[in-house]
Amino acid sequence: MAARTAKIHRKTKETDINLSLNLDGLGKYQIDTGVGFLDHMLSHLAKHGKIDLTLKAKGDLDVDAHHTVEDIAICLGECLVKALGDKKGIARYGHSSVPMEEAMANVSVDLSGRSSCVYNVEYRTDKIGDFDVECLEEMLRSFSNNGKFNLHINVPYGTNSHHIAEAIFKALGQSLAEAVKIVGKDVPSTKGIL
Repeated sequence: MAARTAKIHRKTKETDINLSLNLDGLGKYQIDTGVGFLDHMLSHLAKHGKIDLTLKAKGDLDVDAHHTVEDIAICLGECLVKALGDKKGIARYGHSSVPMEEAMANVSVDLSGRSSCVYNVEYRTDKIGDFDVECLEEMLRSFSNNGKFNLHINVPYGTNSHHIAEAIFKALGQSLAEAVKIVGKDVPSTKGIL
């Protein structure tokens, strides 16, 4: 089987990002985005997704983290599409329910080639440290759009914003690990393509 890896360099007036990933990794990561909380969440995505992830990003953090977060999600999505190739043999679907102390996150993915993001999450705070929680939805929606997959995130309960976000990223990692797993030889679709 060919290596399911991808890398990208994206440079705009707002960000400069180098990202590489290996879908068949061990969950190793080297992440430096300049946004500590984002580094923390992406480390959970890599570790629990068994995705080797190397990411170096510089963004206009003097403005805020929004552009950096969104552009990293674009790169993640584009690399996922490239690494998956023709998707032959993948499981396609993945789901995980992850508790994080008092919070629970349920995440489901379908690597269908079509993007859709359902995000049913409520936070009790606007920030986690100095990180705007609204950036999380923006990031996950952008990842789904550029990765061309269905992403459903439901958090039925939780009171601590950090715990809620961490549960989401751990569950997303586990869902992706399940969905990208090779389980056969054919494209998992009656259409013959994804």
